[in-house]
Amino acid sequence: MKTINVSRRHFIGTGMLAAAGIALTSKGAFAKSIFATAKPNSKINGVQIGVITYSFRSMPGSIQQILQYCIQCNINDIELMGEAAEAYAGAPARDGSADYATKLAQWRENTLMDPFLAIRKMYNDAGVNIYAWKPNALNAKNTDGEIGYAFEAGKALGCTHVTVELPTDDVQTQRLGDIAEKHDMMVGYHAHTQATPTLWDTALAQSKHNGINLDVGHYVAGTSSSPIDFILKNHKRILSMHLKDRKFHNGPNMPWGQGDTPIKEVLQLMKKEGYKFPATIEQEYTIPAGSDAVKEVIKCREFAANALS
Repeated sequence: MKTINVSRRHFIGTGMLAAAGIALTSKGAFAKSIFATAKPNSKINGVQIGVITYSFRSMPGSIQQILQYCIQCNINDIELMGEAAEAYAGAPARDGSADYATKLAQWRENTLMDPFLAIRKMYNDAGVNIYAWKPNALNAKNTDGEIGYAFEAGKALGCTHVTVELPTDDVQTQRLGDIAEKHDMMVGYHAHTQATPTLWDTALAQSKHNGINLDVGHYVAGTSSSPIDFILKNHKRILSMHLKDRKFHNGPNMPWGQGDTPIKEVLQLMKKEGYKFPATIEQEYTIPAGSDAVKEVIKCREFAANALS
């Protein structure tokens, strides 16, 4: 990837930090608001609790706002989804044109890593680590150049791995594993209710750069069973894990503690065994009237803290 002076980076989507009520009139004002706050810490009794951008999908989502939400929730680790980072880096906005995918691919293949390094610095200076990135650039339709860009941008952000929905085509998991190896990066494959105890076996056998982004809530809903045995068997290949509470038999998302997902037992297992992969809060149940996503993520963090106490 080419390099340029970081001064060419530009800030996309700066404005009002709605949840915090802080007006950002300049980059300096934003930095001042961040550093006036104590740095977050969500490593609890040896278990790293994180959060995914998707948890805040109901709220304004610039790269700066997402960082502020992490600080408000006292969470120092995040799986960052692609849209906010790419907007910050200057990706062409979706315009509905027939050639938009081509324009985006060209931008990705020729873009510079400076803005992603700037995001990493912004987050790290505020005490937040970006451990995974989930860009919409790892699909069969994407070029090899786009996939290479995704890995390099992930490294610039400070990630240990990128995440993507598990492809149904084994050719694609082989392709991703091969390109990941060239870029010395890892891929964590995410699954929904199609999860089974053997779903990831082919991808894991194809490449040592293929791994698991386990969602224990979806696993419970899809298999109507506990994920504990799966975690014990596959923990060395789990790169990160999503936490949510769902009911058996493809049941709904529930407030934590009201579903069938053994979140407490999973976290206690991580503590007992010393697993180092992060446990990622994914707030997906219906937000109650009078609340918001930040308040609900705080509740989930408190649930995790109590489970690990």
